Amino acid sequence: MAVNEISIGELATFIGDGSTNASVRVVDVRESDEYISGHVPGALHAPLSSLPDFVDLFDSETTTYVICQAGGRSMRACEYLESLGKKVTNVAGGTGAWIAIGNPVTAGDQP
Repeated sequence: MAVNEISIGELATFIGDGSTNASVRVVDVRESDEYISGHVPGALHAPLSSLPDFVDLFDSETTTYVICQAGGRSMRACEYLESLGKKVTNVAGGTGAWIAIGNPVTAGDQP
């Protein structure tokens, strides 16, 4: 089964004004230093290297959008999470594309 995927533009539409809509869950799977240096506003953090410890962040009923720097790590995370029955969608282009088109980022360890 193929992993669902959306573009950065679609994610920006879901999020709206730059603060994650309460009904939209975004999880960033980059490493801590990458997340702290700048992430999608409202994105939760669950490093790919520790993903099994964060499985509870993901739901089986509501879609979670998974993002990394370019889309590769988030795709691997989605494949793993789908195998556990979680409803996830990969964000193609990742945080790099998010920043490249001028979207806001939040620095630090808080969403």
